[in-house]
Amino acid sequence: MALSRSGLALVPLRQAQPRRRTEEGGRVKDLEVRLAALDPDAGTALRVIAYFDQLTAARAGLQAIVRGAAVLTGCPARLTDQARRLSLRVEPDGAGGEPTGPPDPTWLNASIGTDSSATLWLERSGPAGPVDAMVLERASLAARTVLDRTRGRAPARPDDALAEVLIDGTAADEARRHAARGLGLNEDGLARAIALADGGVRVEPDGSDDPPADGPRAGIGPAVNLLGLPESWAAARTALRLTAEGTVDDPGPRVVRADDLGALALLAAGVSPLVPPLPDELALEHAAAAAPWMLSTLDTVTATASLRAAAAALRVHHSTLQDRIGHAERLLGWNIRQPQGSHRLYLALALRRLRRHPPGP
Repeated sequence: MALSRSGLALVPLRQAQPRRRTEEGGRVKDLEVRLAALDPDAGTALRVIAYFDQLTAARAGLQAIVRGAAVLTGCPARLTDQARRLSLRVEPDGAGGEPTGPPDPTWLNASIGTDSSATLWLERSGPAGPVDAMVLERASLAARTVLDRTRGRAPARPDDALAEVLIDGTAADEARRHAARGLGLNEDGLARAIALADGGVRVEPDGSDDPPADGPRAGIGPAVNLLGLPESWAAARTALRLTAEGTVDDPGPRVVRADDLGALALLAAGVSPLVPPLPDELALEHAAAAAPWMLSTLDTVTATASLRAAAAALRVHHSTLQDRIGHAERLLGWNIRQPQGSHRLYLALALRRLRRHPPGP
């Protein structure tokens, strides 16, 4: 691993590498080169800033941030939060490990957040060099973003930071077990990750109640063992994309289980802002613009066992529903009363939800 004159490890973590060089990334790189020619420390500092900015933009968890601090400074780093009984430690090679004792007060450190309970530490004493100081500053700001994100939601969920450790696929096994104990979870039992529309993260034991239908939209991952929670989280995020507000403009379920998706999970993987809308999506949007009742009617038709059940759910007469369906079929261009046409409509509605809720970083 190459080191700068200041001792900074110049090889960043693989997770933080952007997939493509954007125009903004190109400008940052050009500035790095110019600064490095004038002042190597200034160029290094800019790389530190860009590195942690990338982690923040990608909504990285605490484990990734502590790992960045350790790798970039070449010494073990840890994050402690006494209020949440949280302690993370990462070696300079990026490997996680359980803290062997309390932090030494003489170590380099930076307070995180507006309270004094959370602190980022570099496990060495002495005056901080320019690289150490910059890493502490930027890493603590990135960690504060995570803690603010998890603390700033419902007061009844004080341990969301621990949940973020459980869903972090890069977290050490012992760190996940420590987080599970902090949340009161059975280390040998099954649990499921829950993704909330407001960005919230929950980890609940299998068999617990689903999120309320009048709360934030929620995607529920499958029940897994402790080490499988990152995969449950990924499935929960996919399920969240297929939820809806349950309004006239966005009808559909507010809570969706990943276990119920089946092949829809594969469909979700192929829908992103980079993929142009399909003809059926465009036809659905065309129909939706024709009448305020259109989307809720079509969604109810696909979600009920019969047209009479759909009419009862919509609280309209059966003949009124027949008229609405006829109007919708003329606008869509296919018969939705036949099994194939109904399935086609169901997929079009699912595509619309996926399009409205693109995949996150």
